[in-house]
Amino acid sequence: MMKKATFKDQNTIINILHTTFITETFPNSINFVAKKDKKRSQSIYHLMKYQCKMALRFGEIFLSDDQLGCVLFLDSEKKKTTFTTLLWDMELVIRCIGISSIYNVLKREKILKNNHPKIPFLHLWIMGTLPKYRSKGIGTKLLSEVLAYYKNEKPIYLETTTERNRNFYIKLGFKVFNETHVLDYPLYFLLKL
Repeated sequence: MMKKATFKDQNTIINILHTTFITETFPNSINFVAKKDKKRSQSIYHLMKYQCKMALRFGEIFLSDDQLGCVLFLDSEKKKTTFTTLLWDMELVIRCIGISSIYNVLKREKILKNNHPKIPFLHLWIMGTLPKYRSKGIGTKLLSEVLAYYKNEKPIYLETTTERNRNFYIKLGFKVFNETHVLDYPLYFLLKL
């Protein structure tokens, strides 16, 4: 059984996501956004911390019952810019993105936003399973439970960068509605109605 995360679960969530993505060095969204220097691990940590705070504020986070996997959602109707989120954005630029990469990251964000549904939706923003527990069904079970929880609420949108992930989401009922290769990696846009 999954559980809905709260602020007290932040460290667990950040650890799962950081551990999940620190080993992935191929071109993808995380590596596009995070600095590519000797402090890459810290950059990815701060990116995961940012995503955790945003999802707790403007969406929901679900943890697998064994706390080995998590999935973060944003609700398009709840997400808004506040003074606090502007501070979080500035901290993200300083600790993760770097001033020299702002233009490229903003270009990427524009591509993503142009593919967002024009109606209220839930954004499956990121999910991860601790690497040594991958391919054991934890992510599939967790996401299946979350999809059942959200059944008929709003369309669920996501973007992903690998064919493996794209195929994983297709098996769970998502449909690819667009793809682009304008960045250094592919972006697949999927929707589940």
